[in-house]
Amino acid sequence: MVTDYFLDHIEQLRFEINEKLQSFPLDSEPKYIYDPIRYIMEGKGKRLRPIIVNLVGSVYGASKDDLLNAGLAVELLHNFTLVHDDIMDNDHLRHGKATVHTKWDDSTAILAGDGIYAIGQILITKVKTNPLKAVHAFNKATLYVCEGQAYDKEFEHNYGIKLDQYLTMIKKKTGWLIGFCAELGGVLGNQPDSVTEELRSYGLNLGIAFQIQDDILEIFSDSKSMGKSLGSDLIAGKQTILTVLARENNAKGWKQKWNEAINSDIKIALENLREYFVDNGILESAENMAKKYTESAQNNLLIIPKEKRGQLEQLTEFVWKRKK
Repeated sequence: MVTDYFLDHIEQLRFEINEKLQSFPLDSEPKYIYDPIRYIMEGKGKRLRPIIVNLVGSVYGASKDDLLNAGLAVELLHNFTLVHDDIMDNDHLRHGKATVHTKWDDSTAILAGDGIYAIGQILITKVKTNPLKAVHAFNKATLYVCEGQAYDKEFEHNYGIKLDQYLTMIKKKTGWLIGFCAELGGVLGNQPDSVTEELRSYGLNLGIAFQIQDDILEIFSDSKSMGKSLGSDLIAGKQTILTVLARENNAKGWKQKWNEAINSDIKIALENLREYFVDNGILESAENMAKKYTESAQNNLLIIPKEKRGQLEQLTEFVWKRKK
């Protein structure tokens, strides 16, 4: 059960992270790079990844300085991927604000993304506990996220993609970075490999559940809650849990419904697709998958002593039941 105390704690962590990002010392010149970087850092986000680093690291007594530097580093790594993904996907809204390439242009956004990634690298090298392990894991996670994005682009408009291929994609694009954050908390807490590997598995399972939920919310939420354009991934021909399951459930019926959707106004298309996903049990199947990966994540937490895993258990439930 997610308690009010836990929600208050998460909100406080999010506030502290936002405060540190907004007050981060940046040069004023050249404006071409630092104005968009400042714009990115002033944006709002869930801050899930640094929160995971903090919650896991706190379990094992990691230092506050290490948690701060590592938390900011992973958040900047995450934002680096978002800035570049938005360019590749031609998305115009992120966290309720114009994307960087929309507010400026593609060249500016590419450079700003590179800049925040470099700052993230600087911050991760500041950790005092197991710095080499931390940096190695940071770069490994970066490469896997890039691989996941490569699959995402390769799979666009490929209507033969199977469920196992979709799961490989989201494991790398979303799951591995969240897995790294949980692993990093253990690294900063000076835990042995056997523990950090189980923590990484926790984050991987949580990340897969998170992405499945994100796919669902992109169709069944609203733009204001999500802070981005609804249906953009689906209309762009991207593979989502709903489209993959719909195709495997009834390829002919789904193809007909999909052809109708892409030739309709976006609002009408979303209404019709929602109805199709509900009536054919696709939404229920996707929700059950998210639940299965959430339960696996909870089982991974058994590596942590019972008296210390309460907040992470609540975080896992919170991610599964989120509405935005």
